Amino acid sequence: MAETREFKAEPPEGIDPLGASSEGASLYELIREDIIEGRLAANERLVVTDLARRHGTSTNPVREALQLLRGEGFVTFLPNRGARVRPIDQDFVRDIYEIGVLIEPALTRWFVSMATDEDIAELERLQGLIEENNFADTFRHSELDTAFHTVMYQRHYNRHAAELWWKHREVLRAVSRRFNFTLARRAAIIREHRELIAHVKAGNADEAAELIARHVEGSGRHVLEHMRARNAARAG
Repeated sequence: MAETREFKAEPPEGIDPLGASSEGASLYELIREDIIEGRLAANERLVVTDLARRHGTSTNPVREALQLLRGEGFVTFLPNRGARVRPIDQDFVRDIYEIGVLIEPALTRWFVSMATDEDIAELERLQGLIEENNFADTFRHSELDTAFHTVMYQRHYNRHAAELWWKHREVLRAVSRRFNFTLARRAAIIREHRELIAHVKAGNADEAAELIARHVEGSGRHVLEHMRARNAARAG
C-alpha cells in the first residue's frame, strides 16, 4: 500500500493549482479550512491586518490568499465592505456540481475519441489502486479518484474548461472530506468507474458522456444529502 500512501494528485499539465507564493498558498489552505469548518462564520468580515496578526505574517500573503479564495467562491468582496466569508451552504455546492454536470460530459466525449492504450492502462492502474484502498483511507481515495479523472481531462485543448473543472473539483473535495461515503455511494463509484473504462475501450463517446454526467451528479447529491442531515441534526 506504500504507493497509495505516497500518492498525490496533480492538476492537468499547464494549470497552476494556486499561482501564489508559498506563504500565500499556505495561508490559503489555513483560511479555507477555517471557512469550511465554520471557525470563520458565514458573512464574517475578513480583515487583512487581523488575519496577518493571527497567522504571524505580513499582509501581502493574506491578500494573495483572499484573492485565491475569492476565485473559488469561498470569499466575496463587496464595495466599501471588504472581504467576507461566503456561506458554504447547499446552494453553493449545488451550483458547483451542476457546472460539472454541464462541462465534464464534453471533456469526456473528447477524451474517448483521443484515448490511447496508455491512457486506458493508466485508468485501469488507478482504478486498481482505488479498489485496493477500498475507501479505508478517504484522503488516499480522494487523491486517487482525482488522478483517475485527471487522466481524461489533462490533454484537452480547451485549457479554460480543464482549469474550471480542476478548481471546482478542488472546492468539492475540500467540502466533502468532512463526510463519510455511504455503502451505496462506494458501490456506485466503483461500478461507474469500471463502466466508464469499458466505454472508453469500446469508443462509446456518447455513453461515456452520459455516464460521467450521472457520476458527477451522484457525487454532488451525496454531499448535499450529508449537508441536509447535518443541518437537521443541528436544528433538532
